[in-house]
Amino acid sequence: MNIEPRIAAIHEDMIRWRRDIHAHPELGFEEERTAGIVADKLREFGCEVTTGIAKTGVVGTIRVGNSPASVGLRADMDCLPMQEINTFEHASKYPGKMHGCGHDGHTTMLLGAAKYLAETRNFQGTVHLIFQPAEEGGGGGRVMVEEGLFQKFPCDAIFAMHNRPSLPVGQFAIRPGPMLAGGCRFEIRIKGKGAHGARPETGIDPVLVAAHIVGAAQTIVSRTTSPHEPVVVSFTQIHAGDAYNVIPERAVLRGTIRCYSNAVREQVTGALARVAREVAAAFGAEAEPDIRPGYPPLVNDATEAAFMADVAVSLVGEENVQRNGPRVMGSEDFSYMLEAVPGAFILSGQGGGHSGSGHIGGPGGCELHNPGYDFNDELLPLGATLFARVVEAKLAPKSA
Repeated sequence: MNIEPRIAAIHEDMIRWRRDIHAHPELGFEEERTAGIVADKLREFGCEVTTGIAKTGVVGTIRVGNSPASVGLRADMDCLPMQEINTFEHASKYPGKMHGCGHDGHTTMLLGAAKYLAETRNFQGTVHLIFQPAEEGGGGGRVMVEEGLFQKFPCDAIFAMHNRPSLPVGQFAIRPGPMLAGGCRFEIRIKGKGAHGARPETGIDPVLVAAHIVGAAQTIVSRTTSPHEPVVVSFTQIHAGDAYNVIPERAVLRGTIRCYSNAVREQVTGALARVAREVAAAFGAEAEPDIRPGYPPLVNDATEAAFMADVAVSLVGEENVQRNGPRVMGSEDFSYMLEAVPGAFILSGQGGGHSGSGHIGGPGGCELHNPGYDFNDELLPLGATLFARVVEAKLAPKSA
């Protein structure tokens, strides 16, 4: 791996930064301590620093020369509302909060790149280092865009990365076009007619109605959408009743929809609302669907995806970069930034780490959002180098 020597030299510092952030996780829009650390280090490195965008977001800026060209690099800072089960020294100190998705590592890699770029300034133009709050469901990326991120910090292109435990360290995956799914969350409230469990003929059973809605909704994917458009409709909750001998008056279904285009999302949400209402009506019940759009699909610009892949190849070789990698059904609110500015999002392998004391899943050894997860510190200098090389390649000085 072609890791920048200056970044390799601060690997131990980066490990300390990352583990400190891991031990002190903060939920979306509450990243006060993390944002403070980020801002302090950026100032120490010699960056211009802006705080308070989207409440806890931080932007560091480095300007070199008079070129109007500009690039954005983004990392997320928030944790998940879950209990960590690891027992190592840097495990979460806050009950019910955990860096179970590696945002501590993403933040640290961007800090490492910031230190290098501020010292070497081997580019012409402006780089904006964007540390975003509230990726885990809070839509911090959307809020930053709505608060004028790209008006205050114009970017010709923007780039981000996310760790991938199923890929070994030293491998990357990217693809042009849709890469991560857009999502919706839904709730369907069903109103029947309560009755004694021994006399179902006197009521309208909302549990039975709910079961038929779940079954009928599966035909949305198999019979309503194109087989060339991947779609997931998952019912994840059903709630009804309080007693074994009472047919309840009401039932509630909840779940999620995932797909790769806004047009398909509109098609599926419309079909789900129709199925719910009409199936319920067939039983004499009522259904009230409440479908709330989540993050839009993440769509990589084809030119910028090829560019980022080229940079990754310069570090690890062509054989270790998937240029047309698999699409992922998870969602990412970097999608809002890519709707506003062309750019690309790459997956960086972090698997294959060796389990150490207190690592339940081993560093990089289990999937994201697992209570035994930990970011693999082996990835830190490679990820920071990729960020730095993206800037140096995109903002390379023009020959006279």
